[in-house]
Amino acid sequence: MALAGDPDQIHQSRGLRKTTRERQDRNSNYKYNEDLVMYIGQVMKDVLKLPRPCSPPVVKLEMRVDAEYGLPSTHAMAATAISFTLLLSAPSRIQFQFEMGLLMAVTLSTMVCLSRLYTGMHSVLDVICGVLLAALLLFLTHPYWEAFDRFQLTSRVSPILALTLPLFLSYTYPELEHYSTTRGDTTTILGVGAGCSVGYWVNKQLGETFEPEGVLPVPLPTLTRSALVYGTARFLVGVGALVGTRQIVKAVSLHLLFWWHKVPKYDRSARMRKEIEVPSKYATYTAVGLVHSIMVNRVFLLLGL
Repeated sequence: MALAGDPDQIHQSRGLRKTTRERQDRNSNYKYNEDLVMYIGQVMKDVLKLPRPCSPPVVKLEMRVDAEYGLPSTHAMAATAISFTLLLSAPSRIQFQFEMGLLMAVTLSTMVCLSRLYTGMHSVLDVICGVLLAALLLFLTHPYWEAFDRFQLTSRVSPILALTLPLFLSYTYPELEHYSTTRGDTTTILGVGAGCSVGYWVNKQLGETFEPEGVLPVPLPTLTRSALVYGTARFLVGVGALVGTRQIVKAVSLHLLFWWHKVPKYDRSARMRKEIEVPSKYATYTAVGLVHSIMVNRVFLLLGL
């Protein structure tokens, strides 16, 4: 194990490096699994139309999504998919004790599942179905992760599919008799995935993917004071860039869409209309995904983070 002041270890913990074409950016698996399970889960909610737990007797602590249907719990699906995708993907990149990683994945996904019961948003059946659906999707897709990575990073049609297929799925999302946040949330998720996909493809074509220093899998860096400072700095810079992108693109896209559809710009209910909600959210969060995958790592390198 490296000492806390070891320059090599500090350099490794500080961030990423540009690499050549022989090394492949492997950041996409968790994002696509999240997109897949969330889209399937959201669509199943609005097709099955099974209600959330009744209140009373349940005390609901979260009211924003009360108009959504309940089964399956997409929070449970996302938590399970993200935790176990990282667990299954990480050994090819980082050396760690698998049993400890398994414990963390189970703990994190369980905490999210229990939180949905505590807030009164889901029944036990909703949560169990969400976990089982996510596990099934991971089991079915895991053998094809490598092939999907190669296609996504090297195919000429990859960026076209990445932009058009999610947009098509957003516009063809099942219609409901009342407004629900599920369509907007789904469009947000698909937009981020589209932007990240195109960004990873662009990095690969430029021959500038961002990998940990050393021969993969690299040792897990020691958590030092220097690593904590650099990590905090990267977090703040990254959040600032993404929040700024979101605010700018959202304002511009809404302004243009309100002008195009001749809608008063202060009519907040107009944002619920599909012809405004879908393109606005898709443009906004595709831009967020692009900035995240293309620009933020380059800013880190520029700032020495």
